[in-house]
Amino acid sequence: MSEPIRVLVTEAAGQIAYSLLYSIGNGSVFGKDQPIILVLLDITPMMGVLDGILMELQDCALPLLKDVIATDKEEVAFKDLDVAILVGSMPRREGMERKDLRKANVKIFKSQGTALDKYAKKSVKVIVVGNPANTNCLTASKSAPSIPKENFSCLICLDHNGAKVQIALKLGVTGNDVKNTQYPDVNHAKVKLQGKEVGVYEALKDDNWLKGEFVTTVQQRGAAIKARKLSSAMSPATAICNHVRDIWFGTPEGEFVSMGVISDGNSFGIPDDVLYSFPVVIKNKTWKFVEGLPINDFSREKMDLTAKELTEEKETAFEFLSST
Repeated sequence: MSEPIRVLVTEAAGQIAYSLLYSIGNGSVFGKDQPIILVLLDITPMMGVLDGILMELQDCALPLLKDVIATDKEEVAFKDLDVAILVGSMPRREGMERKDLRKANVKIFKSQGTALDKYAKKSVKVIVVGNPANTNCLTASKSAPSIPKENFSCLICLDHNGAKVQIALKLGVTGNDVKNTQYPDVNHAKVKLQGKEVGVYEALKDDNWLKGEFVTTVQQRGAAIKARKLSSAMSPATAICNHVRDIWFGTPEGEFVSMGVISDGNSFGIPDDVLYSFPVVIKNKTWKFVEGLPINDFSREKMDLTAKELTEEKETAFEFLSST
């Protein structure tokens, strides 16, 4: 067996973490021969809940789980990390101004980025989940200048998975039969129908659905899931597992995934220095942009709008970053 790796999960007393921790501990993410030291970080008032989760994990008697550390201290949580999964962020509360929300999240991710810089391994892989994930990820990266910015990524996989499932449901296949979705652009996606791989666009032959209901269904999925009176947890946890496993083991030959990464040097016309969702392939824990994908007018418009929004969000965040 190899040496244990240290994996941090923040907001570890929350719903998403509760759906995530068992999968990390049982080898579903890092492999069945990779021992793990699991570090759980949350705020001080949640330590009682965290102790209960720690006991549950201990009682699962998972052979790969060499230790579980529950803490409310960043200097303990971020020490010698191999992987940091930053789940927690400030949610928008009723009556809260957008700028106040951004300011609160800048404070959180500046603090965590600084802790990564000070205590974690320089090879640490950082995955940001807490929304707004793109800008929170960029804030953490800017606050950890000694860690390569390519080591930071944010979760896009939930939309990626959601897009795959909607296409699969429409075509009467399973999600595993659909690959290379880049929400909301399906022009490069493939689907296996009756044993043969064909283009999703050709298989659907329904432009109105692709530009209308498909986009809104994936966009509004989180709100729809709130019908169970709680925000989604299982599906984000699964998306996190997919994202981290892709980083750790790479993407299958001929397939790419969607991942929020630094835009520097991209060929898609997106400005540098933003965290943006790109199609990437991964090998040896290093991602690369997928080059040469043609972009139609519909996708171009959506991409440019997203880039504009993220640039504005970044500028506001950086104002707060320099003043905190």
